[in-house]
Amino acid sequence: MNPLLDVDALSAIRLTLELASLTTVLLLLVATPLAWWLARTTSWWRGPVGAIVALPLVLPPTVLGFYMLIALGPQGPMGQITQALGWGTLSFTFYGLLIGSIIYSLPFAVQPIQHAFEAMGERPMEVAATLRATPLDAFFSVALPLARPGFITAAILSFAHTVGEFGVVLMIGGNIPGKTRVVSTQIYGHVEAMEYTQAHWLAGGMLVFSFVVLLGLNLLNRKTTRVMP
Repeated sequence: MNPLLDVDALSAIRLTLELASLTTVLLLLVATPLAWWLARTTSWWRGPVGAIVALPLVLPPTVLGFYMLIALGPQGPMGQITQALGWGTLSFTFYGLLIGSIIYSLPFAVQPIQHAFEAMGERPMEVAATLRATPLDAFFSVALPLARPGFITAAILSFAHTVGEFGVVLMIGGNIPGKTRVVSTQIYGHVEAMEYTQAHWLAGGMLVFSFVVLLGLNLLNRKTTRVMP
């Protein structure tokens, strides 16, 4: 074990991986029906809903984190619901981080899947209907397999984006060791304490991880382009 990765650093890495994994799984479940609706609807609401989904792409993370902190707090709507259910408030807890991560990474899951559904077109679903497949059967047996590259891209981007979160995490979860401290806030803590060597180890790991993710996406896109006619 490298002595530069102390107990706090290893705990932050474990918490980061746990947060990113749960966020990715839940995001794919939430994003799939939303992306399907955005790809196929002709409703007037498509524009406003699409803008709301994309909002985290342009909002400063601290702004989103601030409003999430208010919403999850004792006077916020979500805070009052969780208190009525006997769960207390979720701000400065792992579950608060999870909710914030899902909202903050939502466009990174919805948009690749939506584009994959749009690229598929109407023809495959029409052919499935002529073969008497129900809409649900056609969705699971035709649409999902054809949109697989979009799901893979969405999963990779959601995981990587959650790993790199800082502003939202700091606003909602603070920087509590073993509870809400993730790698990005651990690096921030090392810099504040002038522990640059420890910060270098974690920051370098994040740099290598980000490079590998982008390289993998590039290779995946090239492979998908070659396969598609």
